[in-house]
Amino acid sequence: MSIKLDSKIPSGSVGSKWTKYRQEMKLVNPANKRKFTVIVVGTGLAGASAAATLGELGYNVKAFCFQDSPRRAHSIAAQGGINAAKNYRNDGDSVYRLFYDTIKGGDFRAREANVHRLAEVSVSIIDQCVAQGVPFAREYGGLLDNRSFGGAQVSRTFYARGQTGQQLLIGAYQALERQIHLGTVEMHPRTEMLDVVMVDGHAKGIITRDLVTGKIEAHAGNAVVLATGGYGNVFYLSTNAKGCNVTATWRAHKKGALFANPCYTQIHPTCIPVSGDHQSKLTLMSESLRNDGRVWVPKQAKDCGKTASSISDSDRDYYLERKYPSYGNLAPRDIASRAAKQVCDEGRGVGPGGRGVYLDFSASINRLGEDKIRERYGNLFDMYERITGENAYQQPMRIYPAIHYTMGGLWVDYELMSNLPGLFVIGEANFSDHGANRLGASALMQGLADGYFVLPQTIGGYFASGKGGAPSTDHDEFKKALSEIQTKTSKLLSIKGKRTVTDFHRELGKLMWDNVGMGRTQASLKQALERIPQIRNEFWENVNVLGGNDELNPALEYAGRVADFLEFAELLTYDALQREESCGGHFREEYQTEDGEALRQDDKYAYVAAWEFKGVDQFPELHKESLVYEEVHMTQRSYK
Repeated sequence: MSIKLDSKIPSGSVGSKWTKYRQEMKLVNPANKRKFTVIVVGTGLAGASAAATLGELGYNVKAFCFQDSPRRAHSIAAQGGINAAKNYRNDGDSVYRLFYDTIKGGDFRAREANVHRLAEVSVSIIDQCVAQGVPFAREYGGLLDNRSFGGAQVSRTFYARGQTGQQLLIGAYQALERQIHLGTVEMHPRTEMLDVVMVDGHAKGIITRDLVTGKIEAHAGNAVVLATGGYGNVFYLSTNAKGCNVTATWRAHKKGALFANPCYTQIHPTCIPVSGDHQSKLTLMSESLRNDGRVWVPKQAKDCGKTASSISDSDRDYYLERKYPSYGNLAPRDIASRAAKQVCDEGRGVGPGGRGVYLDFSASINRLGEDKIRERYGNLFDMYERITGENAYQQPMRIYPAIHYTMGGLWVDYELMSNLPGLFVIGEANFSDHGANRLGASALMQGLADGYFVLPQTIGGYFASGKGGAPSTDHDEFKKALSEIQTKTSKLLSIKGKRTVTDFHRELGKLMWDNVGMGRTQASLKQALERIPQIRNEFWENVNVLGGNDELNPALEYAGRVADFLEFAELLTYDALQREESCGGHFREEYQTEDGEALRQDDKYAYVAAWEFKGVDQFPELHKESLVYEEVHMTQRSYK
């Protein structure tokens, strides 16, 4: 298959491209929209907002999620807030500043036109959500409040205490439920997508499994939208919900969709540290806490065993404030995470195993009072105490970096369509907006921008092109896909080995964290590439999947997802090996500045790495989309 990457970026200045696109795009007559069926897979913020908006426009929508309700999507776990260039604080914010901060935060590895559109659309998201009744925090006078997040020197983050994602999802869920009631959206909960069906080179349907009955079915449509989130659980321990997986995007990749920049994984600096091998996931402590919390470790390793209160201020190293005085504790996530790892590697980490740093609120409590801190972050402090048994009002939190988000995903053009016609990808499932590092509070912004404002406009152009016909599920391609899924399912159930799925997943995750985590080297990556196929081969020879297919069987669901992780992990590692530079969350230890910062090689790697699947145990083929910056100039990032 010969692939030519066409990003379809409109001509003109970066600030005029989205307006120009909308002026020139092809439209679908309102009466004709009823003739088109759109399949939306995933109903988190991106998927729910897209399904609701498409239904409102008059399209027929089939929405699928593996949870028992769209309200249980992992989007609810987002805590800190959502960015928008409203400039309510009159502190110098603007659409351009949000655009530039996002490009710079991504270490100049994002597509410029998509990021500017995101910044433009951000101002409409807040109006949309307020109209839905999302209870954003407000100042005493009733105006919407803002706070700061990493990588910015303005306050542009709107929030609902420490549960912003949940409140935004409820708003999108209410809009979705309205369309379900009106009959424009047909909702399929407890249903997992297992394959994309291609007919004459276009995505025209999906194969699903009913997670309650085990029934495998085909669904046809005029286009397919994937809004299935990221792949952070390839590391086993992450802040993601246990159900988060790569299956939908990976199986689309195996049908020909290019996977872009899989090595761009985000490490979040403020998570509750690992406490033992018994854990199955990690817990995020919102980045918003760094507004009022100061990060420190003892200056001397000999003081690490002391209680925090017994270490005098002069014996504390507020290392983020020391190294990055302009941004202090609100340095971007990749930088703050590496700084935490560095001080712990020096033997100055705190807590069990020395893998933790302090996040201290005592100064803010003395300045503002405990009631104000409780008002801002009460649910986060309660969560921390339930997990650790420690009262963070009385002693510092202990935090350490963990896998949180993935900037890589399926390659999409300006219209959010993959290289497979008719297959659109939105939210965290695509690669487009965050480069090599996402700034805090931008995930919710992208998900809702894609779902409410971008996809509903761009998908019409595909339908208006006359290529949007929908075949019957009796088509041979649907029968072929159904047969392949049934064969794979039967194979998983027939192995009857001696190791559990969890055992394999944990082994893979530890390998990935140790070798492809915060610090990567050529040697560690080659070691991982040697070991991953061995684990995969043993999985298919020795895994034990209990139960049957025609029933509720979480073990079977999990086995399918881990099987995909065992293939995807190899691509992620291979991408990290070939990108011989450091940028954002991708830190190759061989490529760093004298003071330990990421060292890019723009002359060699200023491109999107889009990988084509060539078969399991076969090298993927690399396709490059050059990153051309017309508005900003690539520079060495500095937050000092």
